[in-house]
Amino acid sequence: MITLTEVASSKVKDFIKAQNRDDLALRVYVKPGGCSGFSFGMGLDEPREDDETTEIDGIRVVVDPQSIPYVEGAVVDYKNTVMGGGFAITNPNVVSSCGCASGGCGSDEDAEEHEGCGSGACGSGGCGHH
Repeated sequence: MITLTEVASSKVKDFIKAQNRDDLALRVYVKPGGCSGFSFGMGLDEPREDDETTEIDGIRVVVDPQSIPYVEGAVVDYKNTVMGGGFAITNPNVVSSCGCASGGCGSDEDAEEHEGCGSGACGSGGCGHH
């Protein structure tokens, strides 16, 4: 379903450890918005009864039922740039969408990457609670 790169996995573990709460999971979701009709988001959250839960590299990853079709095949990575670091969600199933960093619609080549999309996204300065 979802893949975490080694770097992303390490960063998520750091964020969970900093929260000092073993009950938290990484929530990956889509929400309405953007020029494709939705944007990706992620954050630390408590699992809910109807979530699909997967464990990846010792991290619980949860997805709500409505987001499952959209996050299928997504890869979560952490990238260090000149402007700082942030999480990026790459989904090969996305044909066209907004480039969150630029605030506008991107081409098919850059449409796959969504750095820090969504409220509470990890790329927006740290994992928040969704």
